[in-house]
Amino acid sequence: MEKITTENFESLKNGALPLVVDFWATWCGPCRAIAPIVEELANEYEGKIVVGKCDVEENDDIAMEFGIRNIPTILFIKNGEVVDKFVGATTKAKLQEKFESLL
Repeated sequence: MEKITTENFESLKNGALPLVVDFWATWCGPCRAIAPIVEELANEYEGKIVVGKCDVEENDDIAMEFGIRNIPTILFIKNGEVVDKFVGATTKAKLQEKFESLL
């Protein structure tokens, strides 16, 4: 699982593999609730999809670029473009569907 920052975001976004970005903050309860699910999926899709977490407090420029107003928000990026988005807590099955559609 990558830690996404202003420094590495562009190279990850435009990398060879699709990118999933989990926008979160330490004080966000729902963010902590889905963290284990995102971690599991990151492990399951290793080598196929890059998964990273972006702390909105530390990287508000990235959050602003994508108009992130509510967290958790998960962006699904392919070929440098956002192709899907999920806001709020959810189940592993629903997130896994979104992961599959990136491949």
